[in-house]
Amino acid sequence: MHTLETPSVAPFILDYGRDIEVEISRVAVEIGRYPAITKQFPARWLAVKLLEQDSDIQQQLLTITGGPAVLTHAQISYAQLSTQLGEDVDVILADRRYSWIHALVKQSVTCTNDDRYTLSDKIDRVLTHRVWGIFIFLSAMWVVFKLTADVSAPYVDWIGAVISGPLTRWTITLLQVVGVGGTWLESLLVDGVIAGVGGLLVFVPVLMALYLAMALLEDSGYMARAAFVMDSLMNRIGLQGKSFLPLMVGFGCSVPAIYATRTLENEKDRILTGLLVPFMSCGARLPVYVLFGAIFFPQYAGVVVFGLYLLGIGTAVLIGIILRKTTFQDDEISAFVMELPPYRLPTLKSIWFHMWQRTKAFLESAWTLILAVSVVIWLLMAVPVQGENSFADTNVDDSLYAAVAGSIAPVLKPLGFGNWQSSGALISGFVAKEVVVSTLAQVYGVEDVGGEETAVVAPTFFEDLTAIITSFVTATIDTIKSLPLIIGINLFPAEEAPPSDLMQAIYTGFYTTSGGYPALAALSFMVFVLIYTPCMVAVSAEKQELGVKWMWVSIIGQLTLAWMMAFLFFQVGKLVLGG
Repeated sequence: MHTLETPSVAPFILDYGRDIEVEISRVAVEIGRYPAITKQFPARWLAVKLLEQDSDIQQQLLTITGGPAVLTHAQISYAQLSTQLGEDVDVILADRRYSWIHALVKQSVTCTNDDRYTLSDKIDRVLTHRVWGIFIFLSAMWVVFKLTADVSAPYVDWIGAVISGPLTRWTITLLQVVGVGGTWLESLLVDGVIAGVGGLLVFVPVLMALYLAMALLEDSGYMARAAFVMDSLMNRIGLQGKSFLPLMVGFGCSVPAIYATRTLENEKDRILTGLLVPFMSCGARLPVYVLFGAIFFPQYAGVVVFGLYLLGIGTAVLIGIILRKTTFQDDEISAFVMELPPYRLPTLKSIWFHMWQRTKAFLESAWTLILAVSVVIWLLMAVPVQGENSFADTNVDDSLYAAVAGSIAPVLKPLGFGNWQSSGALISGFVAKEVVVSTLAQVYGVEDVGGEETAVVAPTFFEDLTAIITSFVTATIDTIKSLPLIIGINLFPAEEAPPSDLMQAIYTGFYTTSGGYPALAALSFMVFVLIYTPCMVAVSAEKQELGVKWMWVSIIGQLTLAWMMAFLFFQVGKLVLGG
């Protein structure tokens, strides 16, 4: 009995190497000076945990007598080891443990050639390969991007058409029935409320497509492999591998990309990634690029659009490096150690649950801000400041909106597009980038962007209902047809749209404001659209995910950087061209 209670075998102590053992001993000696600490923790164990920077243990020590002094001593040892070894101490400690475990298993366990590698191991040898793993991951992200940006497009168009068509007509008809048709209330509900809610709802297919892809990647077990593969590359700009997914999703839409930063456990990584997401050119900016490319760069429109995407990526990388070396310079990049989960076949129930819950959270958090901003813009366009106009029946040239936009125009004059029409479009673009083109059409007096004639006779309720159902079926068919676009194959090319009067109107406006350099002014305008705040929904997402402080840092920083970059493109371009 005495032998069982007092075994003669000495306790096992893992040797971490001479340099680390010296510091462990020093910290342990310091710990031994305080009985209040040694009563709760073994000295050597506590010394190791402190050198690992265990935050929970550090917090507990702050409440114990002598704890702050021990923490100070441990921090000195940690800094000395980090400088001496050139690596994170916690990584070295973990590597030493795993090396010992590996050696022990190798001595104790004999594996046959048949069961040495499981199917999961064989798959991981390819998916997590140092070279091929990166290409596979980029391919997977390309599928997510195409699914989010292209495959969901038919449903986005369907929702937009339903809101701007039948829903708007039904609201106008109902208001006429109750005797308030044609009043300011109709304008408020149609141009303010419905337009605001519609601007939010069109994002739903994009969100659901994104969350579908994310659920598939997460439930299958591949997301962990993807983060592991990209970790080393993202570390170069001070981020971890999991940050790459939100940035990639940002090419489809900034809003779900900002929400996707929830997958990052480290708060600093999450904030930095959220600040970089808006520089990824979202799909809502694409109509502006396409329109301006067709007007000012008809032979090189594709090159210009591709260049803008690359410019956004380069800007994000540069800003990420600067922020990591300045604002976040004291933050250590956390060691990326994780256990790879087994591969699983995702279930429909799990996919639907994640997709719906995330979409629901987005709708609940964003709709109030979008509605409020839309109503404010409606109010500005409804209030006349000159001419013979009445409230809610105002020519846009005479509205408070034009006056406000005109006050901002001088700030944009050095950028080559200093008129109120362009500044007004950028103001509307602050709400949603897809509004820029329609705003330009409105302020330049072009009612129909596509050049199609509007119907003279409004359809009946049942005709609208039938059109909604048939257009939904058409959207579903178009979605199926668009699936080959994921791998870059267009089996059903769309017909070329007829030329629009809007193109000539925009060209004339930019020619006048730029002093004869319309192409440079247009490029400057596109750069500004690329860099400044994506939309109010993105601002709402930043407020929820990053906090009010970083939301304002993002808004002000993007506006400042957009002005500076657009200024450089226009003014340097003029110097090169001899202007």
